[in-house]
Amino acid sequence: MRKHYDFSKGRPNPFAKLFKKSITIRIDDSTLQYFKDLAATLGIPYQTLINSYLRECALKKKQLRLEWLPRRRKSK
Repeated sequence: MRKHYDFSKGRPNPFAKLFKKSITIRIDDSTLQYFKDLAATLGIPYQTLINSYLRECALKKKQLRLEWLPRRRKSK
């Protein structure tokens, strides 16, 4: 290995924006276990499976319908 390298003629990686980004996400135990079990059945890493599912949701612009229940007032 050389002690010094010359990067003066280097250029940015044109594929850098295609790389995945590392994030932290909180997922409940049962959901994580579901994806781990499914990934084991399919023979792929569970992170890849979750990424594929989220990518499909994004491409199809899927939206959840969330309905919040009104808060109950505490009785005195």
